[in-house]
Amino acid sequence: MNAAQASIAYPDASALAPLDLSTLRFRPASAVDAAVLAPLIHEAAQTEFAWLFEAPAQDTIAFLQHALSEPMGHFSWQHLQVATLADQPVAVMGVQDGRGGLLNGPYLAMQLMQHFGWRQTAGILRRGLVLQREIPVPQQDQTLIAHCATAPRWRRQGVFVALFHHALANGLVPARKSQDIILDVLVSNTGAMALYRKLGFVTISTRPFAAAGVPDHLFARRMRYRAAPGNGPSLAATGSGRD
Repeated sequence: MNAAQASIAYPDASALAPLDLSTLRFRPASAVDAAVLAPLIHEAAQTEFAWLFEAPAQDTIAFLQHALSEPMGHFSWQHLQVATLADQPVAVMGVQDGRGGLLNGPYLAMQLMQHFGWRQTAGILRRGLVLQREIPVPQQDQTLIAHCATAPRWRRQGVFVALFHHALANGLVPARKSQDIILDVLVSNTGAMALYRKLGFVTISTRPFAAAGVPDHLFARRMRYRAAPGNGPSLAATGSGRD
């Protein structure tokens, strides 16, 4: 399946009956999910991908599909958890352990080189280093939640909330006990920021502007999970209770 075929034409959610969340199932992602997850993850972060890759959307989706299907690398299916209906992924969440992944960077560079060529890869890596000023890699005492996306058909029905709570309840986050759970969200993405606050995340970065060299439209906030009273498992239950 190519990238164009992987793009899914979802129906208008307003015409659908409310989803019965009890029909959701949860599991680790697999390599065969890559064709569905690539356009989903791309759409959720298309602003960042457009600046980082400077490539047509379909070319970026094709790269993501390949990278997601591999057992190593930043985008590997090994880092992903999915919510499914009839075993078809409808939401995805990445879980990045700050203590691991030392080879992810070099492996990602190799993947980029194979797909885009050395000249374009050099630009991507240069912009990636700039972007890390705004969105730093996780530290050893952190678990980074990333690549969060829900299929358009099932948004605003609690699917991602259910996926996140399932991961907490089953010890899938944090990746290691005692780690803080963090994520990054663009300031312009007010809907996502409101959702994460509802889940129990609080802002921990307070800079008034984007980091040096980062475009204003990529201005982001880092958030940390502290748990909302009466809203999902507590910090004590997740093993992430440090101040």
